Amino acid sequence: MEIHQSTVILLLLLCVSSYTHAQPAHTMRRYQNFLNHHRGPYVNVEMCTDVIRDRKITDSAGYCKPVNSFIRAPDHLITAVCSGGTRLYYNLFRSGTPFDVVTCRLKSGQTHPDCEYDRGRLSIGNIVLGCEHGLPVHYEMDGRPKFPPKNCTHPL
Repeated sequence: MEIHQSTVILLLLLCVSSYTHAQPAHTMRRYQNFLNHHRGPYVNVEMCTDVIRDRKITDSAGYCKPVNSFIRAPDHLITAVCSGGTRLYYNLFRSGTPFDVVTCRLKSGQTHPDCEYDRGRLSIGNIVLGCEHGLPVHYEMDGRPKFPPKNCTHPL
């Protein structure tokens, strides 16, 4: 059986096309998850338990997150860190300007919806985000990246 060159080229194009179309969808899911977990322009220190419960925020195994932080800024300012921040390590970028962040720590409970959080702590400082295709997909907890950081990929 003879395979024509045009058939091989068509198959290669289909493979490449499916890869490039699948990647943005994966990135968009990670971005939406990031926003659900960490965007909180109106979150204050008294709202930790309610917001985390309403948004059904858990760790990847479905347990209560020991710590969750909310960045008090609109989407466009958070996303701008990926294009205008300082690259620290592979896909990690530090903001050039400080952000208000509310950090919530688990008080009791193990699984959603029984997660109970202490009063949050408001801090102001530069944030460090993991970015994929120009979108934030990971928040480094304290602004100082751990080496090697979690969820990092090689340079784009």
